[in-house]
Amino acid sequence: MKVGFNMGVDPVDYKQAEVDANDLQFAAQMGTTHVVLQSYANAGIVPGDERWEYDDLLQLRQRVEDAGLVLEALENVPLKFYDQVMLGGPDRDRQIENMVYTVRNIARAGIPIFGYHWMPTLVGRTLLTTKIRAGAQVTAFDLEEASKRPLLMDRRYTEDEMWENLEHWIKIIIPVAEEEGIRTGIHPCDPPVAELQGIPQLFRSFEAYKRLIGIVESPSNCIEFCQGTFSEMEDAKGDGIYEMIEYFGEREKILYVHFRNVSETVPNFQEEFINTGHVDMYRAMESYKKIGFEGMFVDDHVPIVVGDSPWGHRGRAFANGYIQALMDVVDR
Repeated sequence: MKVGFNMGVDPVDYKQAEVDANDLQFAAQMGTTHVVLQSYANAGIVPGDERWEYDDLLQLRQRVEDAGLVLEALENVPLKFYDQVMLGGPDRDRQIENMVYTVRNIARAGIPIFGYHWMPTLVGRTLLTTKIRAGAQVTAFDLEEASKRPLLMDRRYTEDEMWENLEHWIKIIIPVAEEEGIRTGIHPCDPPVAELQGIPQLFRSFEAYKRLIGIVESPSNCIEFCQGTFSEMEDAKGDGIYEMIEYFGEREKILYVHFRNVSETVPNFQEEFINTGHVDMYRAMESYKKIGFEGMFVDDHVPIVVGDSPWGHRGRAFANGYIQALMDVVDR
């Protein structure tokens, strides 16, 4: 198992955050060996209005390696790169062509994993300033409040058409990824509810992910296992979260793990410190060990504590240290 940092996004409002040499040095100082770099909303860690170029991706990887780290994964492209793919819009085919170009360049630049999502609504929260232990600040979700928000587009979309759009994409991009030797995986919808702003949230259940991996049987058709979001699912109650880890892990479908905790499952929850949510994180780590998982664990959505930076250096250091300690315990 490998330990890494999740870099490039603000932990409170999920806006793009810069990743500079000091941040990479900090990650190395904390004892991590790998990183995942994020591009979110309509900003990117790589320049480009519609697609990413090989030289820019290669320079990014080299910048990470200069800090003594491995760039294990790129998570997300700017939403504007493929929103029409998700929604079946008139620009879908052109966006798919650009995404094929981008995925090939990611692979050829020596970056082995591409994680993405199927959330035109992006991450949905109803509160950004919820207070937990000693005033630490986290985000929270309330389904009743979220249901009052206006439609994202000019109509409601159906589950069937969202699945049809996804299957069209999967059947094109997975053969490309397999040909290039790269693995791809979809992040669950966060929050994992039936609908947000008129958009069905497909990846909200155990069964949805079983359906995903069956669309195209390929080692490149995988899951970006955000344990925090899986822990928000109704399916996570009881032993559910550990069963999902073992089911997908045994099938080698977990690319890497956002190892975070939350207070409860939907319809209402809040972020927590890594060791204060409803999931037994020691038992979760044991589950990964049991199935022989060799991938990367990273922090995610950490609480903002007193004196912290916008990126959350202090909160991330706490989470990352806890991850390393749990890895040491289960290894011994």
